[in-house]
Order: sequence, then structure tokens, then C-alpha cells
Amino acid sequence: MPTGKILLALTSHGSLGSTGRATGYYVSEAAHPWKVFTDAGYVVDLVSPRGGEPPRDGEDRTDPVQAEFLDRFAGTARADEVDPAEYDAVFFAGGHGTMWDFPASAPLAALTRGIYERGGVVGAVCHGPAALVDVVLSDGSRLVDGRAVAAFTNSEEAAVGLTEVVPFALQTRLTERGARHTAAPDFQPWVITDGRLVTGQNPASASGVAVAMLAALAGGSSGQRVTASESV
Repeated sequence: MPTGKILLALTSHGSLGSTGRATGYYVSEAAHPWKVFTDAGYVVDLVSPRGGEPPRDGEDRTDPVQAEFLDRFAGTARADEVDPAEYDAVFFAGGHGTMWDFPASAPLAALTRGIYERGGVVGAVCHGPAALVDVVLSDGSRLVDGRAVAAFTNSEEAAVGLTEVVPFALQTRLTERGARHTAAPDFQPWVITDGRLVTGQNPASASGVAVAMLAALAGGSSGQRVTASESV
């Protein structure tokens, strides 16, 4: 039975490797999907690997949606405290911090598997698909194996000068896990829907992922229909 609730996952990791720079979740990648979900009538709860107030990156309070999001939420639940049966979907916001703690979080993987296997929708944008690289379903298969996905590309990582800083190349790792990675030109919006898995390439794709997730929620769980969109 639908619950009318969506779980929005944020990183707890705030250090950009050994650079001495701070990172975290990219605020627009959480705030704009949150707005899409809540405008559609969903209740949105926040979760992170460690709980509490997550570190932020790319914050812009001149954006009214980001300002409203930041004023609305003071913290997150810890991933191992959340029941996947309470949610119709989970969305993983990006930000470079995700590259360190999303793949290593067994509780996040369990939430993803639980929501997906009860017919829910899984979405992620930019570096958020780092949460999906090691998700194994109950039948032993990987969630992304054979699936069309989008994520921050190797080319985009090189363009921001962080290829040697991140612990792995996200595009490469997804491909190694059996995913069929697709992409638009650097920093252009690109959203891929493969059944109940929806992924987007970069910050410009965040709202588009949320819109596509709503379509997947409305369309049910049948089939493996793959669609791509350059619009948000």
C-alpha cells in the first residue's frame, strides 16, 4: 500500500579527501527535488548515514527554494533507524561527500533494497548514484546490473579537477557493476528512467529526476521501460 512518503538521503561526509577543503551534500540537489515531491503532496523525510545535521556544499540562500529547505530541516534520521516499509521511494542527493560514505553504508543499502523490493522507486542524481554501486537485491543480483543509468561523468569530474581526489570514478564503477551508463554533454541535464530506477547526471538534472520519479510512482512497477530526458 502506498504511504505517501519519500525518503531523501544526504551524505554525512564533510571532508574532500586530503585537500583540506569541505564538502557535503549539494544543497540544490536536495532542495529542488524536495520542492517537486512536496508540491505533489508527498511527505519527505531526511536520512543520512550518521544522522544529525549533514554537511552542506554549494549552498545558495538567494535561491528561495534552497532557503526554504534549509529553514525547514535541522537534521536527519540515522539510516539504521529508518523502516523502508514506511516509504514509497528513496532519493539520493549528490555532492562529493557521497563518494566516501554512501557506498560503505550497509543501512542505506538495506533501505534501498527494502524500498525497491516492495515496489518502490529508487532515484539518485549526480554523485548520489554512489549509493547504488554496491546494492545487492535478495536474489543476489546487483540493482544496477543491466540497467540504464546516468551519473556524474568521468569527463565532468575531470572538468572540476577532482579526478585524483575522489576515491573512485563513479561512471567507471557503475559500468564495472554492470550498469549501462549514458550521458549528455558535460553539465547538461540528463535523466534516465529504467523501470523503477531513475537517475540523473548532474545538478542540472535534479528536478528532472524528481519529476521522473513521480511519473514512475504513478505508473506502477510493470516493465523495464527505459526513457531519457534532457529537460528538467
